[in-house]
Amino acid sequence: MQRLTIDLVSDVVCPWCYLGKARLELAIAEVQDEVGIDINWRPYRLNPDYPAEGVDQRQALEAKLGGAEAVARGHEMLIGLGREVGIAFDFDAIRIGPNTLDAHRLIHWAVTESREIQDRVVTLLFKANFEEGRNVGDHAVLLDIAEQAGLDRAVIGALLASDADKDTMLAEIDAAQNMGVNGVPFFIIDQQYALSGAQTPDVLANAFRDIARMKAEAMAGLN
Repeated sequence: MQRLTIDLVSDVVCPWCYLGKARLELAIAEVQDEVGIDINWRPYRLNPDYPAEGVDQRQALEAKLGGAEAVARGHEMLIGLGREVGIAFDFDAIRIGPNTLDAHRLIHWAVTESREIQDRVVTLLFKANFEEGRNVGDHAVLLDIAEQAGLDRAVIGALLASDADKDTMLAEIDAAQNMGVNGVPFFIIDQQYALSGAQTPDVLANAFRDIARMKAEAMAGLN
């Protein structure tokens, strides 16, 4: 079985990224007998200028999207799409638009334990923000999530209180933007194929099959 590695560029306050994750999981389930998939979560910040304490979410969104009506339309569409894949978006619950740099640091530290724990952290961050309206820029929330995912609360607390890996995260975000990533989710497969946006499970599954087949053919050609 061919294995593919996906570098998934994402932000935990991007609803399309949450949708993209759920759809990706459906695609992986579809191809699990044919293709192995490893996921590395990579940072991106939709709102790099937000202060550490965050902003008023509703005001910021209305300013960004052109008023309350546009925001309501977008949310209505996302709620419908979320329902199809088991996401219970609750946009009204989100009071604070957070700065996500510390959330990305937590995701980065989680992978030192395992990809599984990293995935668990990412899921909990999305759920906290979009379904529970919790501020994922708040260290107390991040510590709860870290502990729930199986990480050592004291260790993560000490790391969050420091500047550990802030430069690493910012450098990764810069690198993604220099590669042409200007929207998320963005899937980089085996460091040579790219897919942008929250693609449907069938599109993702077919892409994985095609890339795995090309990889197998290339390897056969070398032998």
